[in-house]
Amino acid sequence: MHWGVVMDKRKVLLYLGPLVSLMLVFGAPVAQAACKDRPSPGVDWTKCDKERKILRKQDLSGAVLKWTDFSGSDLSEATLTEAVLIGANFSRARLRRANLEHADLSKARGDRTDFEAANLAGAVLSKAELPRANLSRADLTDTDLSKAELGRANLTGANLRGANLRFAYLARADFNGANLDGADLKGAYMLLTRFQGTDLSRTLGLIQDQLDLTCGDADTKLPQGLKVPDSWPCAEDG
Repeated sequence: MHWGVVMDKRKVLLYLGPLVSLMLVFGAPVAQAACKDRPSPGVDWTKCDKERKILRKQDLSGAVLKWTDFSGSDLSEATLTEAVLIGANFSRARLRRANLEHADLSKARGDRTDFEAANLAGAVLSKAELPRANLSRADLTDTDLSKAELGRANLTGANLRGANLRFAYLARADFNGANLDGADLKGAYMLLTRFQGTDLSRTLGLIQDQLDLTCGDADTKLPQGLKVPDSWPCAEDG
């Protein structure tokens, strides 16, 4: 073998040696989420910037959308069933009539997000921050809303049958006409939470101290053993 060829191989090994060592220590480079990929089932947009995008009626079922920024985007009637949306930002986004059944939105953010008539049945929204969100007429059957922040949220006419609302922040939220059969309200904070015309008789975990902070009316039905608070009905601007 020619001496020059031997020297060239030695140079290659000299340069590649440190790189090989780093790969052994830290592992091979991990492929980055393809942020430019078109919307499709199972797409990986982890940590991608999708702010102010028009994604109406798109099929994102099973997509990996962890920490993705959807703020201001339109996802009305989009399909997001079983999508992973942990930590995603939906602030001021529109998800009217979107299908998020069994999606994971734990720790998601959604200031003033519009979820009107959306399907969130069986979804996980534990520790989600949804102040002033519009969840009117949304299907929240068996949804996990434990420790969620729902201050001033609109849940009028929503179906919360079997929902987990344990230790959720519900101050000034509006549940007028909502279905709360079997919903667990243990430890939920309900300062001036509105239950006008709401049937609470089959809720779980509700105690008098919580109820005394709320707002109701003559059409509000209470669980057995609880009494109408002296503060009812609350002032309109409460």
